[in-house]
Amino acid sequence: MSSGPTVGAAVDLGSNSVHLLVASVDGHQLQPLLDESVFLGLGDMVHAGEPLGSSGRARLTEALVGYADAARRLGAVAVTFLGTEPLRRAADAARIVDEVGRASRVPLHVLSHEEEAYLTLVGVMEGRPVTHETLVVDIGGGSSEFAVVGPDRPAQAAGLRLGSARLSSRHVAHDPPTSDEVAAMVRDAREEMSRAVGAAPREIVGVGGTASNLVKVLPAALADRTLTRPRLAEIQAILATEPAAHAAERHLVNPTRARLLPAGGAIVDAILEHYDQDRMRVSEASLREGAILAVLQAGPGWRDRLFQLARGWR
Repeated sequence: MSSGPTVGAAVDLGSNSVHLLVASVDGHQLQPLLDESVFLGLGDMVHAGEPLGSSGRARLTEALVGYADAARRLGAVAVTFLGTEPLRRAADAARIVDEVGRASRVPLHVLSHEEEAYLTLVGVMEGRPVTHETLVVDIGGGSSEFAVVGPDRPAQAAGLRLGSARLSSRHVAHDPPTSDEVAAMVRDAREEMSRAVGAAPREIVGVGGTASNLVKVLPAALADRTLTRPRLAEIQAILATEPAAHAAERHLVNPTRARLLPAGGAIVDAILEHYDQDRMRVSEASLREGAILAVLQAGPGWRDRLFQLARGWR
């Protein structure tokens, strides 16, 4: 990475929104210059491996061309487009990649699960050398992604079919969930965690919407962005008295997300129990930050070096 600040940009094509981050980078420090998103609902469009279609491709391409132009106006020397789960499923993914690349002059990289996890590791660790075994967990609606790395342990990534929407749909019929429904989710989450990636982390870091919205329920958790098992018990007690609509308004959470928070709390608690840890740090940095750092560090061949970049650099 060159001396002095350099501007980079990354766009994450997620299931719900397409999200741009433009940041000035000096060493390992990122200073956001522009952070915005547009809701496109790509996940719903490509449900069950269907094509995005011509109108969907046109909307996506228009959004990405606008983001590339905005990044260049801010001086970005590298712009990176990252396709995640919806593009892995889309039947016309190759056509999307071609059309976006020609219109925006920016290549669209459709990431594997492992690449997505490794970039998230880079973002959470800010590309710094790993000093202790760290587990990064992204709890989604249908699954959770685990990525672990240590000073003497190569990066490893694995997914688990344990998600807040999956758990809620299986066990919850009331709003808010009953104590029996919460107990069933806890049992299910603990059972599923028996199949999780083996690790002995000194630190667990949560990324994504589940963790970042759980901390909003409790002021102390939001203040230091940390979830502990006693705090999770307090959060669950609060959510047990609040219908989702009330919880959404009170805690400034998306209404759909609010309905899933009790399941998310059960999953976080099961993760902490499984790895014998008492706290999870919640990070705002994730995939986009990792992509900006990795591309500025390694250049156009960043994907070939991602396994090594996940362990950080000086």
